[in-house]
Amino acid sequence: MTAFFQIASEQDDEKGDNEGDLIMAADQASPESIAFMIRNGSGIISVGMKEEDLERLMLPMMSPVTEIGDISAVASTVTVDARVGISTGVSAADRAKTILALASPDSKPSDLRRPGHIFPLKYRNGGVLKRAGHTEASVDLVALAGLRPVSVLSTIIDPKDGSMASTQALKQMALEHDVPIVSIADLIRLVCLKVQEEKGEAGGIDRCISFAY
Repeated sequence: MTAFFQIASEQDDEKGDNEGDLIMAADQASPESIAFMIRNGSGIISVGMKEEDLERLMLPMMSPVTEIGDISAVASTVTVDARVGISTGVSAADRAKTILALASPDSKPSDLRRPGHIFPLKYRNGGVLKRAGHTEASVDLVALAGLRPVSVLSTIIDPKDGSMASTQALKQMALEHDVPIVSIADLIRLVCLKVQEEKGEAGGIDRCISFAY
């Protein structure tokens, strides 16, 4: 688990909240990788998805207010399980199957049961250039790796007291498991460079961000 596109830690160090997430590409999910995320994350497994995929699978927002509310709010849809090939939906193997169903471009609404044990999250169009959130960062990170832009993420907590993992704890975990840390600030700069390259334009971060709107 050394490549960032399989499992990566992400630290939002710009706001000082030290929130870190384990991240991987959804179409690479396996019982082993999901078990790793359950053991080392919060136990809650979310899947970052673009609007077109959520619409294709007919997954509405958990709260309609999310659609018109603060853009900083996490946009959660109804929870899901895979309809076929799982038992209770709780095990790492069951959750991996649900994630693979969400990641597949061939999945249909009938392939999912609602409610379930996986939490799809809506990616805001424009990604980290529009909303510097963990959902957007995870999907952008996976896309930059050349994989289908559907991510898996789980917030990392301190196993001792259940609080958000500190910067030091994130660094220790990264070292222990040979997992790189990517900050949202660094990711914004990387996405910005890619956007500028595609558009053939140069400029600062502010100029780059304007491309996303």
